[in-house]
Amino acid sequence: MSSNQGPDPKRSRLVERGQRFYDETLKSKLEPSDVGRFVAIEPESQRYFLDDNGTAALIAAHEAMPGHLFYLVRVGYGAADTVSGYGSRVR
Repeated sequence: MSSNQGPDPKRSRLVERGQRFYDETLKSKLEPSDVGRFVAIEPESQRYFLDDNGTAALIAAHEAMPGHLFYLVRVGYGAADTVSGYGSRVR
């Protein structure tokens, strides 16, 4: 995607529909017992795949539904993953 284009509408719909399905259907079902696990959601069919790590959830999802796109969320967290690190500055 070049810098002068906006977000991809197909991906934006995937994120919107995936998060809505999680919030409205899965959150109350999964958060009591599965906090920290990952769920890959196919929003159109409302199928989802739960595993201890995001890669495994996505692999299971793609094996069951080849050619589909999935929304990945970490149960009980605001984001599926974080970026962190440590840096030092030498003068």
